[in-house]
Amino acid sequence: MTDETLAFTRINGPIRNRGLATPDINMFGLTYMQQITESSTGAGLHIEPGIWATVPHTTDPSVPASVVRMASIPHGTTVLAQGVAEVHPGGPQHVPDNNIFPFVFGDPRPGNGDFQKTAQLFPEIDLSKPTPFRFVAPGVDQEIATNPNSVLRKALQKSLQGTTMKRRTVLHVQPRTTSSRPAAATAFLASSGNPPGGNAKATHLEAKFWIETLAGIGGQPDTHQLQYTQLVMLDFNGIHCPHVTVGTLVKQ
Repeated sequence: MTDETLAFTRINGPIRNRGLATPDINMFGLTYMQQITESSTGAGLHIEPGIWATVPHTTDPSVPASVVRMASIPHGTTVLAQGVAEVHPGGPQHVPDNNIFPFVFGDPRPGNGDFQKTAQLFPEIDLSKPTPFRFVAPGVDQEIATNPNSVLRKALQKSLQGTTMKRRTVLHVQPRTTSSRPAAATAFLASSGNPPGGNAKATHLEAKFWIETLAGIGGQPDTHQLQYTQLVMLDFNGIHCPHVTVGTLVKQ
């Protein structure tokens, strides 16, 4: 289980992009700093400075209005993901299943119902089997390890006790095209022999964020909650390894 802070700072003024085939555009955005530690030990798990920005509709290229996330990760990777922003009244939203099951190059990604089959190849995902290659943090059980998004569902159910969700903004970002890799990496990560040799390379990214407005209770002001789930596919040694992170944060 984790503790997390996510601090935002507004970028003053427009971010100008000069056009040639299309008129100039102005993007607007904010910087952020994400820091995640392990609750039980205080050990640092993740730090990520980055930028969120809005991009207006353009005619050449013909692309609808979008949001873009640009991030730097100290492992030696930078990420660019672009997608849509939608505002919906009410809630709660549907939180899909997810899993961390590794799978071999050439095989389809296993679903959540393929636990037993996957555990035969990668026994570390079965928490009932001891292994020196796994650390189970306090509070983590098999349901969480199998489907990290279950953490979001439980947190959402708890936050809605005695209140309702008035609206939600959904941000869904991924690499700009299906053929694009999401990351630029240091030489250590981007070894020419990978895959199947070399060191871990990020080959896919998909993230979904829900900015939720919860009605205030007993005359109190509304509260704002951020939930997210992110999948980064790490490839090494002929194996796709899904790296899933989730979080539920309340605006301070």
